[in-house]
Amino acid sequence: MKYKALALDLDGTTLVGEDLPEANRLVLQRAADAGLEIIMATARWVHMVERVSDEIGVKSVAIACSGAQVHDMHNGEDIMDLRLPADFVHDLYDICNHNRCIATVTVTDDVWLKLDGKPDQSQMGDEMTWVPELKLDEENLPRIAAIQGTAVCEAIKNELHPKYVESVHLFDSIGPTGRLVITLTAEGATKGTALTAACQHLGINTREVVAFGDAENDLEMFKLAGASVAMGQADDEVKAAADYVSKANYEDGVAYALEQLLESGELPS
Repeated sequence: MKYKALALDLDGTTLVGEDLPEANRLVLQRAADAGLEIIMATARWVHMVERVSDEIGVKSVAIACSGAQVHDMHNGEDIMDLRLPADFVHDLYDICNHNRCIATVTVTDDVWLKLDGKPDQSQMGDEMTWVPELKLDEENLPRIAAIQGTAVCEAIKNELHPKYVESVHLFDSIGPTGRLVITLTAEGATKGTALTAACQHLGINTREVVAFGDAENDLEMFKLAGASVAMGQADDEVKAAADYVSKANYEDGVAYALEQLLESGELPS
């Protein structure tokens, strides 16, 4: 086979909600046994990638925080680590603290969750900490911020982002609950730049990767990869950019496409 790695988005692609379907788990184990590197590429934090990788039984390079972090899971070291600029974070926190919203902010070793009312900690990962308000720490700036809430998202898009358009990347994504989430990273942080860094670390070319995804932030991976697979429920823009459109994620779309790739060495035309 000419491909040496798979780059897989999590939410809306490899996962259904918070769960890894058994069909996906089994075929990814087969892919790893066949010698393919399994690179998880997600807007979520690296702890989530580690949990999914443990469930599959593989370890490789993780792309987390929508490309702001590239992490070697073998030695625990970061290959790339980009943070949002301090002045933007100050203004973002101010808007979030003065509006009803759900804000998930990933900093160095923790994930801060700001929402009205303290949640049940047993329903959160160990790395997550509820905060009643967000406080700026210039020594611990976020890699990524994910924001939900109609009014706060409108304020960020219309008032805040135009001021920082050259230094902050904003895109819409779909969270595990299916709701729209505004995701914010430093301008240089994309899954495309992260895939390049991951491949350089692994000693392979991005053209030797098959990328799987369902959303706007997967398109940069699609451009660089040797082949790309969109999930069946993805937007038309994502489907049009892919080399192959599989079944929906809730129909084991990853497994459906990957079974064919492992059998023939190619995706269906």
